[in-house]
Amino acid sequence: MLHVRTSSGVWETFCAQILAFLQASLIELKIEEETVRGFRSPDSPALWIRDHSDMLRGGKHIEPDVLSTINCFAGMQAANGRIFDHVSTEPSAERENWERWVRVPVEADVEYRFVKAAYLAWQSSGDNEWLKTLLSALDRALTYTHTHPLRWDSQHKLVKRPYTIDTWDFDYTAGRADWLNFQITDDTFWGIFHGDNSGFYEAAWLLSKMYTSVGNVSAASRWQEIALGLRQRANDLLFNGRFYTHFHKLTPVTIDGVDEKEQLSLSTPMAINRGLATHEMAVAILKEYQHRRRNTGAFAEWFGIDPPFPDGIFGDDKLTGGAYINGGIFPLVGGELARAAFEHGFEHYGHQTLEQYRRMIAEHGATYLWYFPNGDPSSEETSTSPEAMPTDGWGSSAMLYAFIEGLAGIEDLEDSFRKVRCSPRWISANEDEIHIKVGYAASQASFGYQFYHLKQDSQIKLILESENSNLILNLLLPADTECTSVTWNGDRVDFELIKVGDSPYVVTQGKVAKQAEVEISYARSRN
Repeated sequence: MLHVRTSSGVWETFCAQILAFLQASLIELKIEEETVRGFRSPDSPALWIRDHSDMLRGGKHIEPDVLSTINCFAGMQAANGRIFDHVSTEPSAERENWERWVRVPVEADVEYRFVKAAYLAWQSSGDNEWLKTLLSALDRALTYTHTHPLRWDSQHKLVKRPYTIDTWDFDYTAGRADWLNFQITDDTFWGIFHGDNSGFYEAAWLLSKMYTSVGNVSAASRWQEIALGLRQRANDLLFNGRFYTHFHKLTPVTIDGVDEKEQLSLSTPMAINRGLATHEMAVAILKEYQHRRRNTGAFAEWFGIDPPFPDGIFGDDKLTGGAYINGGIFPLVGGELARAAFEHGFEHYGHQTLEQYRRMIAEHGATYLWYFPNGDPSSEETSTSPEAMPTDGWGSSAMLYAFIEGLAGIEDLEDSFRKVRCSPRWISANEDEIHIKVGYAASQASFGYQFYHLKQDSQIKLILESENSNLILNLLLPADTECTSVTWNGDRVDFELIKVGDSPYVVTQGKVAKQAEVEISYARSRN
């Protein structure tokens, strides 16, 4: 459920296009006579828990079956907690239509993505009884990452992996493999990648929240402590002052032809949205992306990695600089970047990023997992993957995530919109009248508002609509202004003035039962 009406009239089409891309990404499998529905990768005809977990951020608004994929992967969990990467029942490279379960050995991100997908399923279904049956599987999954010698570095107490490009699934072998390598061997080059640790950090917090929802306070506290310790260690080791170092090497190796200290990789803005980065770190990262936007020859700064590795060194001649994960341009990076920008005082940059993507999909009626730096889309011929769908749900869902939680500012802090942080940032987009309603297909829970910027009266009016929400209102004001009063259903209420960078916000709290009216008056700042 997603209904949008804006004064400019452009965001309605934007949302409709993305929901259509997500609908085209839905697949249905039969696994032991059970129907499993989920969101497929745009470059592979399989159900990957990795892609599904990110796409569910948008997919939860249109798909009522959010549980079957989680149940299916949980049912195939190994005794030690390990989770499979993906399942397929249709032939791809081979003709046999086997049911095929795959775990790529070099991957260290599968378990935390499984937990994230489960959290989104619980959030949108509100099904606490289902959650109670799943928590032990989620706990085992994160414990596997936190303890297994193939996933956990006992010296640094951080998640480790072989030397891959960001979160991708093949590693550097120094020419020892004939093609892309997915196996761990005695010659593997090991290191610590920031994206695995930001993902684990977020998943530990989400697991803590889920334990809290069923009353298990001790387990919730344990995972909070694990998360906080990892955050400190990861930030101390991996943040270089401008961004997160792509790969901290545990096995010494030198790759000629690239300045690895300058490599900015795909999961960097995710570290902001997952909560690993402090606000000060987020500001430095966003400034780095703005710098590269101004100075790169690429049409967008949404890099898989920049600068890229030398052509073909990972074992496939197609992996030239600017192709696929080796320097290609990914909308999924742009969506994460926009969401981070809205949250950390770069609202105009966030809007600029969304607007660029909005124009792209409006012009072409298509969206791809990645593009060459000159703007040409990927294709089956130019990718190492079997497909290149023009309805990429991975990147488009990231852009929708940035739109809903960033620009519209509707963030469900628990499940079923029982606790909401509402941060309308329409001022940054010069929108004066907005009607928006966001809901979950699984539970029909929803939250929405009408937004009116009455410039002549120096006032913003909100009509909030929800069945029953505890609300934190965090409203962006026009530049160089400050709030003078807030009324909630006609009564004056307390408020706080804060600055996020140079951006003025007014913060207040209240209850929304069916409907509430809030009026914010502002004036020019006295400072």
